[in-house]
Amino acid sequence: MERPAWAPRSIDITVPSVSRMYDFYLGGSHNFEVDRQAARQAMEFMPGLPKIMQANRAFMRRAVRFAVAEGITQFLDIGSGIPTFGNVHEVAQAADPDARVMYVDHDPVAVAHSQAVLDGNDRADILAADLRKPQEILASPEVLRLIDLNRPVALLLVAILHFVEDADDPYAAVTELREALAPGSMLVLTHASYDGIPLPPERAEGAVDVYQNIRNPLIMRTRDEIARFFEGYDMVEPGLVPMPQWRPDTAPEDEDPYAFSGFAGVGRTA
Repeated sequence: MERPAWAPRSIDITVPSVSRMYDFYLGGSHNFEVDRQAARQAMEFMPGLPKIMQANRAFMRRAVRFAVAEGITQFLDIGSGIPTFGNVHEVAQAADPDARVMYVDHDPVAVAHSQAVLDGNDRADILAADLRKPQEILASPEVLRLIDLNRPVALLLVAILHFVEDADDPYAAVTELREALAPGSMLVLTHASYDGIPLPPERAEGAVDVYQNIRNPLIMRTRDEIARFFEGYDMVEPGLVPMPQWRPDTAPEDEDPYAFSGFAGVGRTA
């Protein structure tokens, strides 16, 4: 298999990666045949997967603009993935040129590509770290250089928590991050769920099994389980809702049915 110039030497290009599959769903070019095969396999069960990813990105952009409008100019995006058009720093810095964005991901391709994209942007950076180890993120020189934790921060956990198994206690990680943030900070979150998927659950389970097989289990949580991540936050209207229903720019009824899979919400600390 040919290793493209952008692929770090250290990575095994025979094993699918969640962030490269996501890149493929969004029409990106930073993915390998092994990622495309796994993604196509998942799409055999859930053909609307690209629509779900697009709805995630659209929600993220609306939430970033909302945060800037509310006076937040610092963004910590954990599980940021491979940067595609309209990423957090582009949206935030278009709304406020002084906005600072810290991306965090543990996928080497996501990190390498982010470094290339952010080269020359002194208000945005990428850190190779894992959501399951919040202290490594919070204490890193990269984060401390860009983000003033004494001022409000928008913490983005978009399409990431459903890859953290209960055994790794995602609730504890989210709590630890919240406790490190200044009052008035925001949590911007999306999470996969069987709720809203326009398919019988056993069909959707076929796609979930694909992720299980590539050793990146996709944990489908209920609305109540997802709401627990917002403990300590006041929900911003309209609360925890399907992605197209969160402060939409266009009529939600025009959206693809798959866009309503899972939940999105924004919370703010007092």
